[in-house]
This record gives sequence, C-alpha cells and structure tokens, in this order.
Amino acid sequence: MKVVIVESPAKAKTINKYLGSDYTVLASYGHVRDLKEKDGAVEPDNDFAMHWEVGDRARRPLGEIERALKGAETLYLATDPDREGEAISWHLQQVLDGQKKVRTVPVKRVVFNEITKSAVLEAMRNPRDVDTNLVDAYMARRALDYLVGFTLSPVLWRKLPGSKSAGRVQSVALRLICERETEIERFKPQEYWTVDVAFTAPNGAGFNARLIELDGRKLDKFDLKTEADAQRAAATIVAGDPFAVGSVEKKRIRRNPLPPFTTSTLQQEASRKLGFGASRTMRLAQQLYEGVDLDGETVGLITYMRTDSVTLSQEAIAAARKLIAQQFGQAFLPEQPRVWKTKAKNAQEAHEAIRPTDLFRRPEQVAAHLDADQRRLYELIWRRTVASEMESAAIDLTTVDIVAGDRKSVLRASGSVIVFDGFLAVYREDRDDPGEADDDESRLLPPLAEGDRPTRGAVTPEQHFTQPPPRYSEASLVKKLEELGIGRPSTYASIIEVLQHRGYVRIDKRRFIPEDRGRLVTAFLERYFPRYVQYDFTAKVEEDLDEISGGRANWKDVLREFWQAFSAAVGETKELKISDVIDALDAELGPHFFPERSDGRDPRQCPTCGDGRLSIKLGKFGAFVGCSRYPDCRFTRQLAVDGGEGGDGFEGTKTLGVDPVSNEVVSLRKGPYGLYLQLGEGAEGTKPKRVSLPRDLTPDAVTLDIALKLLALPREVGVHPADGKVVQAGLGRFGPYLKHGNEYRSLAGTEDLLTIGLNRAVDVLAQPKGARRGGAPAKPLRQVGAHPADGKPIEAGVGRYGPFVKYGKTYANLPKDGNPDEITLEDAIRLIDERLAKTGGVSGGRRGRKGKSAPAAAEVKPAKSGTKVAKAAGGKAAGGDTPAPASVAAKPKSKTKAKSKPKAKAKPKAKAAADEPAA
Repeated sequence: MKVVIVESPAKAKTINKYLGSDYTVLASYGHVRDLKEKDGAVEPDNDFAMHWEVGDRARRPLGEIERALKGAETLYLATDPDREGEAISWHLQQVLDGQKKVRTVPVKRVVFNEITKSAVLEAMRNPRDVDTNLVDAYMARRALDYLVGFTLSPVLWRKLPGSKSAGRVQSVALRLICERETEIERFKPQEYWTVDVAFTAPNGAGFNARLIELDGRKLDKFDLKTEADAQRAAATIVAGDPFAVGSVEKKRIRRNPLPPFTTSTLQQEASRKLGFGASRTMRLAQQLYEGVDLDGETVGLITYMRTDSVTLSQEAIAAARKLIAQQFGQAFLPEQPRVWKTKAKNAQEAHEAIRPTDLFRRPEQVAAHLDADQRRLYELIWRRTVASEMESAAIDLTTVDIVAGDRKSVLRASGSVIVFDGFLAVYREDRDDPGEADDDESRLLPPLAEGDRPTRGAVTPEQHFTQPPPRYSEASLVKKLEELGIGRPSTYASIIEVLQHRGYVRIDKRRFIPEDRGRLVTAFLERYFPRYVQYDFTAKVEEDLDEISGGRANWKDVLREFWQAFSAAVGETKELKISDVIDALDAELGPHFFPERSDGRDPRQCPTCGDGRLSIKLGKFGAFVGCSRYPDCRFTRQLAVDGGEGGDGFEGTKTLGVDPVSNEVVSLRKGPYGLYLQLGEGAEGTKPKRVSLPRDLTPDAVTLDIALKLLALPREVGVHPADGKVVQAGLGRFGPYLKHGNEYRSLAGTEDLLTIGLNRAVDVLAQPKGARRGGAPAKPLRQVGAHPADGKPIEAGVGRYGPFVKYGKTYANLPKDGNPDEITLEDAIRLIDERLAKTGGVSGGRRGRKGKSAPAAAEVKPAKSGTKVAKAAGGKAAGGDTPAPASVAAKPKSKTKAKSKPKAKAKPKAKAAADEPAA
C-alpha cells in the first residue's frame, strides 16, 4: 500500500479516485506544526534555532497517517506546489521521522499544478525530494514574522497604550492606507469651468463638442477659473455663428488582450467585477481547484490559485486556439499563439497562470454543479483565459475640430468606434475608479467632413472641482502592494483581514478608511522605526526570500543582517519616555485631529476653560484628547476628528440648569467613553453623581427635565400586584431595564424608561426571558444557508451580547456594526471557522479534544491586561481581534466559595504576529 498526503480532505477525496485502491490518500489539514506559542521560539543568539510544536488540531490527522504507514510501501508528500506547500511536506517528514514512523519507508515529494487525472498520474511518475531551498525561504519568512511580532508588539504596548500588535507586512500596508487618507485631508479642491456645445450634423444626428481654443489661444484646464470666465467664453461662442468643420482626423489603433490571471490580478478583477473580497475570492478558488462533482466524477476545475506566473502550458494554448476557432471563427484567432511571460521581479514558484483545467468545460456546462459564487468566479477565469489567446481589437478614433465663423473659438468633438471586437467579444477589464478613462466605451460621432456646417444648439458652461485621490479599494490596494513588491499575493487576503480585525482600518463603500488607532500606530512606527515601514526595505526583504528559495543566498545570513539592525532599533526605544511619544504623535497627527476651523478659531483651544491647549493624551485604555490645564480643567473627548466622522459634534461642557432640590448645576459633558450627565462638582474627596447619556438621545434633545429624571434613576415604578415587591426602572450597561426582585427585562428606549407605568411594566415582566429585546418581540433566527462541510444550517440573530451567527452549538459574534439580516454565507462560515479555531474545535460542527462543544462567543472571558496572554503578538487581551463583550467581564459572584487554585501561566500566541497564514 502506498500512502499519499495532501492538505485538505476534499483534495484527498478527488486524488484517491484517480490513484485507485493501491493508494491511501489522507489529509494533513494544513500545517501539522508551528513555532511554539511563546517568546523564545526563535533564538537569534543560538544561530536562530527554531522550536516547533505539533498543534492540537493536527494530532488526529497525524494519528491517521501514522496508522496508515504501518507496513506502507512508500510515502508520497503531495502538498501544494509553492513555498508553503513545500514547508508542510518538510514538517510532515520531520515529525514522522522524529517518531520513527518513516525511517524504513521511502519518502517522495510530488507536485501537480492542477487536480486532474492526467496531471496527478504524471506527477506520481516523476517524484523528487523535498526542496530544501524552498523550505529555507519558508524558515526565514516565518522567523522574520515571528521576531518582528514578538519584539515590536511589546514596544507598542509599553509606549503606545491601547495599541495592538505590529506585523512585518501588515504595518506597511497600513501605512499605505494612512498616507492616502492624509493626501485626501490635505487636498484643496480647485475650481474650473468647461463649456460644452450641442450641435446637429447635416444628416440630423446630434453630438457634443467642448471649447478648446478661445481668442486664438489654446485653453488649459484652469484657464476658465470662475463662472464669469465661463459666461464670457459662452458669449463669444454664441457670437461666432455660423460654425464649420475645420478638420477631421481618424486613427485606427489595436488593443491587445490582457494575460491570464495571477493571484493578485484575480483578486483585483473579482473585487471590481463581482464585488468579492480577497479572502472570499481565494476561498472560492480553492474550492474550484480542489474539485467538484461532475456527474459522479470529482474534477478540479482550475489550476493552482496561488501563483505569480502568467505562463500557459502548450496544451492549454492549443486547447484555447481550438476553442476560439470553433466558437468564434478564424478571424478571432491570431496567426501565432500568444506566449505570455512573467515580468514580476519576485515571481512565486508555481508553474502556470490560473486557468481552467479544461477550456471546453464552458461555464454554462458546469453551472448546474456550482453554487452562484463558484459559477461567477469560474466564468471570470474562463473568459480571461480564452481572451488572452484571442486576436486584438481594432478601434477607430475620430477627432473633429469645429471653428466659429469669426475664428475666435474652436471646439472639439471626439469619439471611438470598435471596428473589430477581437478579444473584447469575451472579456473587458474593469477599472478601479469611475474617473479613469474607459477607452472601450464607444462614443459615436455622425459622419462629418471638412467644410460641413453643423447647426449650433445649447451652449452649457459647467462647473468642476478637482478631486482628491480615491481611497484604496481591496483591488487597488492589492495592485499597489504588488507594484511595490511587498508581501505575496497569496497573503494579501490575510493582511487585509488582520488590519480590519485589529481595528486599524474599516471598509466603507468598499474603500479602506484608517481608524484613529491605525493612524497612531503608523505615526509611531514612522517616527521610531522608519526603516521597517519603508516600501523599498520591505520589498528588499521579499527579494532576499526569493534569493533563498533560488539557492542564491543563505537564510541565516539574511536573518543575521536583518536582526542586527532591527534589535538595535528596538533597543533605542528602551529609554523612550511616553511623554516623548505623546509629543511626537501630537506634532505628527495634530493637523488630522485638530483641523483648521472655518471661523478662524484656534482648533486646539479648550472649549471648557478657554485657556488650555488641547492635545493628544495616552491613558491606560489608549489615546484621547485632553486639556493642558489638567487637573484644573478636566475636559476630555474621544480621539476622533472634532465634529467629523466618528464624532457627534459635541464638545466641552453644556450647562442645562439648576436642580431645584439640591441647588446644584446640571451639566452635559463628554469624556473618553462618551457623553454623560453630571450633578454638581461633588464635595471634596467625593465624586459627583453621573449617568451616561442613553444611546438614543442626542445632545440637542437633552433638557433639564430629562437630565434630572435620568440622574434620579433607578426610579420606582410601583408595587407588583402578585407579590408586593417593588418594580424599578433603571439604566444599565445594556440599556434601559425593568427590575423585579431578581428578574430583569429590557426596555425599548429612554422614553419607556422615563414614562412606563405599572400596568405595562407587569406585562413586560410577564414575558419569558429572550422573548423581548428592547421592548419588541424576539426576532426568529434567520437561515443564512448550509455549511458546505456537512450541510447543517447556519443561522443569524441578535442575542444578549449583540448580533451573532450560530452553527450547531457554536456561536460567533458579528462585528459591532454587523447586521444579521445582511451577513452572507461566506462571511458566516469565516466567523464560525475562526471561532472553532480559537476554541480548539474542528470545522463542520465536530467536537473538540475532550468531546465538548465549543462554547458560545459570549461565554469567553477576556484576559486581564498585563497577563502574558495579553502580551501575545495578537494583543487580544488589550482589545484584540475578537474580544468578548464588556458585559462578560463582570460575572456575578458565585454563592459558594470555591477553593483557590494556583493560576497556570498562559501562553502568548505567536500566530497573531505573522502576516502570512499557514496553508
């Protein structure tokens, strides 16, 4: 019996059918081991010794592999054909050899670029050894990411409280997004005008022309600066009747097709055309690569989807040309095949571009076997591949100049006509931004000849303003990263996810907007670690890794060169004072957080005392804005642009009136955690009474009467007729509520809280828990779809701790702004898988190591700040990727006193520091 190891069970199932009963094909489920989850797993002082450990999720598949190897004839390692796949094979060989499982069994490495029977059988006939150069490049990359995460992240936590971890590539991607936002903020729009004229050609067809020359002088973009300038130009045009065609210029151009997809270009086009994020695209491509069932036969539909190569095999080119001739005709077939060559300086090691394994499997023929998203992505890949081998398109460009009778004005009309579609009959590339010129658009002009006299129609002056550069979309960010040579296309999806999960950026209208936390981290790294967020430096590291994978450099030499300078830079921050960090950040980010005011007032003047200067402050829980006269002036506000996005337009202290009972001033204030009401200033040594402003109340809606009622909470609603106990209405961390004995029920909002009577309160209390949320009937769970692993339903809803998705007994929280009515099946699966990964579960609803189901997300206790877990590269305890709700932090005390046990030291997680995921 021969044993074959691949990464995934889907891949194993497909390949097992190809190889037959003489082979046992098993899945490793990705990497079987990784660096130990603690500081010191990489030892720079010990020649970069690396300490690995087998993950909990790998123990079951490893056990199956070990059992299969008993009496096995040969072990074939058939993991993916790239650097990460080579590393998985190496880890498997090392683990099994260390357990004396393969010392008597020959081990061979096989690679194939597509999961088809012919490709797999050919690979099995040509095995090789594990490529140590590729493994060394993986070791160097893994060590670099680990050292950066475990060395740089603690510096962030100590010097920039409230921040999370930093990664080698993630930090550079974040810098790109922050720099683009700064460009937008500093952009000053400039006004300019154009004048368009409607004409009717001699044959009666209408067309438009634009003023390009006035009074014998060609116009530049900003020559018509004001409306008055445009109106004077329009008057000159009107006075210039009649008009005549002065010249007609025609030019034919040829447009060539684009090459077939690489990983990055697939991610870009899937984002533009299909609206898919990078992670969604890669997940769907993985499914198409691993295979789908076509009438009882499992077949891989596309080649390997992690590649920088645009090369097509000779068989693929021949198939494409045959299909083009059959389906489109000889006119669409070039005389010679198009041979694409990779121009990327640091192209990845996979062999071919992403293409269908069989071009004659047309999208409409396999549509019935794919879900909607798989079908759309397959069709995109199919069309791009076919188009890449088609004839060029022929386009006629026409330019017509129209001259006024007095020759004081000249107007120009231009148009393009597609004479021959060529590849455009199959595929047209989309643009990142609507403002980009689209040469494919056909702008038809009527037949015009020199001397023709078109009839002038309306003359229209139009105002314009220059536009700032657009924010990055996923497509344009991936494109920029690839242009700069930063990271790997196969890792861009994980980089984008990490930036969002850590709260450094958010996506709005499919564009990246940096959060203030992200801007602080970027400013800190640019100020104290400038070399390591430079684009050319990060690209140079990628080139070094490629040199290692090509056998032209020693991986430990590369690590030594990097570590020597990096550790010195970290050492220079040891004596750095937080006050120095504050001053540097305040100077760097001042223009962002304190923009100039239209009324000319000093944006840094304290609105409370009038004498203090506002600046960035750092507290235990992160950064905020405070007054320089603290503690005499206690004005603070959240770190956000005043009155801008994320702000509520309120600042300082607003006096609402005087409490007639205590004769103390009632005021509305803003602190680091939001708006609140305060009664008086408090006697010496005591705090004044305060209450947070409910979320459904705006500052403008708060009156003295409402404020006094809120400050008087909890209030007595009445005595419950059933048992004589008092019913109270109050405001807690979850919002308005009713309390009767030990029973609590939520209320709809502030109005209910302040006005609800006893009769309605009794009705609300009579409803079972969970039947109401905010005074409304509990909403039934929404069916999102079926999990592809086992077909079990995934549901979405809103619970005590907010919106969630549910799969079996596993719950995962949605982001704060997540909507359970809008979440897609793909996003729900991702959240469930992330939840299972963190709780040691297995995707598909299977039980964990001890047979217990993964707990719901809301049951996870956040780690205390300062613990070793909080100092992990992911920084989860300090507000990490998926923190538990604040409500969970304060659990009611148990009535029975348990015996105290010594606390086990928690291991920090190294994986959160890495930019590139395990395969």
